Amino acid sequence: MRIVQVTTDSREHFKDYGRPEPYFGMAPEALLSGFAELPGVEVHVVSCLRQPVAASPKLADNIFYHPLLVPKSGWMSTLYQGCVRSVRSVLRDIRPDIVHGQGTERDCAFSAVHSGYPNVVTIHGNMAEIERLGLHGHPWYGKAASVLENHTLRRTRGVFCNSRYTEELVAPRTPKTWRVPNAIRSAFFKARIDPETTNLVPVLVNIGLVCPRKRQLDILLAARELAEQGYKFKIIFIGHFSTATSYGSRFGEALAHAETYGYASYGGVLETEPLIDLLDRSHGFIHFPSEEAFGLVVAEAFARGLKFFGADLGGVKDIATGIPGAELYESIDGIKTGIARWLKAGAPRSPEAADEMARLYAPAVVAARHVEIYQEVLGR
Repeated sequence: MRIVQVTTDSREHFKDYGRPEPYFGMAPEALLSGFAELPGVEVHVVSCLRQPVAASPKLADNIFYHPLLVPKSGWMSTLYQGCVRSVRSVLRDIRPDIVHGQGTERDCAFSAVHSGYPNVVTIHGNMAEIERLGLHGHPWYGKAASVLENHTLRRTRGVFCNSRYTEELVAPRTPKTWRVPNAIRSAFFKARIDPETTNLVPVLVNIGLVCPRKRQLDILLAARELAEQGYKFKIIFIGHFSTATSYGSRFGEALAHAETYGYASYGGVLETEPLIDLLDRSHGFIHFPSEEAFGLVVAEAFARGLKFFGADLGGVKDIATGIPGAELYESIDGIKTGIARWLKAGAPRSPEAADEMARLYAPAVVAARHVEIYQEVLGR
C-alpha cells in the first residue's frame, strides 16, 4: 500500500529553516516510526514550507520525504491554494492509494481533501471548538481555521479522532469517524536505567506552549500558595515561552518570583532524550489545560512512571481514567489539594502505568490500526 502523509515539517512551524533534517510534531513522528516497522507499506511524507530547506529524501527504508516550497501568496490568505496545487502536483508522481491529512490547524487536512485521491484526516486540535471557546490568540485566524475545518470534515472519507471528546465534536460534521489514539514515541518505552538519580526534592513537570489554553499561570500561582504553606517541591516548565504576549509576560513575572524562592523554574525546549532524562529524575506530572483534544504529553509521562495531576476534561480524561497514579480535577484548587496530599505521602512515582501505555500507544500498534482503516476506506 502506498500512503501519503500530509503533515507540517516543524522547520516551518518554528521557522527553523536552517536545521538539516526534517522533524515533526510528536504524534506524526511517532506514527511514522510505527510505519517504519510495518511490512508492505510505502509512506511518502509531504510538507509545505515557505523557505527552502535541506533535502532528506528518505526518512527510513520505506518512508520518503517531499518538502514543497510554497510562496507567501499560497497560504491562509488564499485559503492555501498554493499548498493545494503543490500537493496535487507531487501526488501525480507518487500515485498514492490514499492521502492522510494530519491536522486542521494549517494546510494539511485541507490539501488532503482537495488532493483528488481517497483521503482521511486526523484531528489534532479542534479548531471550531477552540474558536467557539475564544481560545485562539488571533481571532481572525481562529475563525478562518474553524470555517476551513468544517469544509474539510464534510469532504473527507472519514476522520481519525484521538479521543472520545474529539469524536463527539467531529461526528456530526463528517461521514465517518474512527477513534484511534496518537502513538507515543518509541524512546518513551525504553527501560528507566538509573532510578537512583531521582531528585531528592519532589519535582513535577509541565510540558506545553506557554499560553492561556494550557493555563501554566494558574499552575504557577497554585505552586506559590503551596510553597508559602511550607511544602518543599519544584515545578519545571518545558515548552516554547515568549514574554512578547500579555500572557507570557505575566507568566514571566510570576516565574521570576518562583525561581527566586525555588519552587519553580523554566527548562526551555528539550529534545527527546533530555526530556526523558528529566522525566526519569522527576516524581510527578501536571497538565491543566482548559481544552485538550488528546494530551499526548500525559501518555508519555505515564510511560515514564510519573504520578499525574490533570484536568478532568477532553482527551486528558480518556487517557488517564483508570490508570494507576492518575488524579483528575475540575479546578486548580483541587489539584493543589491533591499535590499537598501527595507531598505529605512522600511524593511516590507511579510505575504501574507504563505497561498499559505500551499496549495502547506503541507506534507499531497505532500504525497497524491506521493501515486497517485505510484498507476499509479503499474497500480491500
